[in-house]
Amino acid sequence: MTTIKGVEERLLCCLNDRLLVNEPMARHTSWRIGGPAEYFVEPQNTEELKKCILLAKELQIPLTIVGNGTNLLVKDTGIPGLVIKIGRGFSDININGGVITAGAGALLPAVARAAMDHHLSGFSWSAGIPGTIGGAVIMNAGANGSCISEVIQTVDVINRDGELLELGHEQLCFDYRISALQDSELIVVDAKFLCSPGDHNEIKKEMNKYIAKRKEMQPQGYPNAGSVFKNPPGDSAGRLLDVSGCKGLKVGNAQVSTVHANWIINLGGATADDVLTLICQVKEIVKDKTGVALQLEVRVLG
Repeated sequence: MTTIKGVEERLLCCLNDRLLVNEPMARHTSWRIGGPAEYFVEPQNTEELKKCILLAKELQIPLTIVGNGTNLLVKDTGIPGLVIKIGRGFSDININGGVITAGAGALLPAVARAAMDHHLSGFSWSAGIPGTIGGAVIMNAGANGSCISEVIQTVDVINRDGELLELGHEQLCFDYRISALQDSELIVVDAKFLCSPGDHNEIKKEMNKYIAKRKEMQPQGYPNAGSVFKNPPGDSAGRLLDVSGCKGLKVGNAQVSTVHANWIINLGGATADDVLTLICQVKEIVKDKTGVALQLEVRVLG
């Protein structure tokens, strides 16, 4: 068994100044909440990513993958082992005809703009959504009546042996906010999307409409993670939370937004325990008043 000191020395030897020790995850989540990652690294390319994966395997330490943290709650106790952030090193966007290849770290709005610039439809729904391609593929992200699985062709992933694999649409088993990649040990590297030709002005008009709608209906100015709960079939989590009287409820410095009841905002200094306690409270309230058991959309780590 490798000692804690031995693990750290080996990681430092292999990753040099890329390795951060006890890195506050609050710096890497849109909620601005989260305890420390025991070890943290942001690889800049696929080879570095493979190296990190194999190091974690060799040292027999837990491995956790995160994106830009927009749909993520990290517990106050932090995350043990090695946390790998898929970020700018995986943000390339390439377009060939109607096929867009986007890295797992590419931001959804950047892909939407690139599609628009090339007169391609299929990404307008994602305008203004701050997530990345990797997270969007894993959770089959969607908005405005569309979702990312509608345009996915293939996804390139790396397994825990450092092998690069290509998965087709059928292998990904998409459903509402679900894919086969959830709870798997596969790490998204990039994805290919098959888009249809569209009119530039119409696509731009549609994107601007969605951005305006988002600004009008969703809270601005406070750290948040977007929608906390999945929409149940035939209804919306926001409506159920609203009619159950949850808007404005607070625990510590975490509050259910008074603008959109499916958003929990950080008023400043909120802890993960605050958010988790508030989540439990509003779930119970909604279950008691409507009979619906809400399911989490945000990912909880730690």
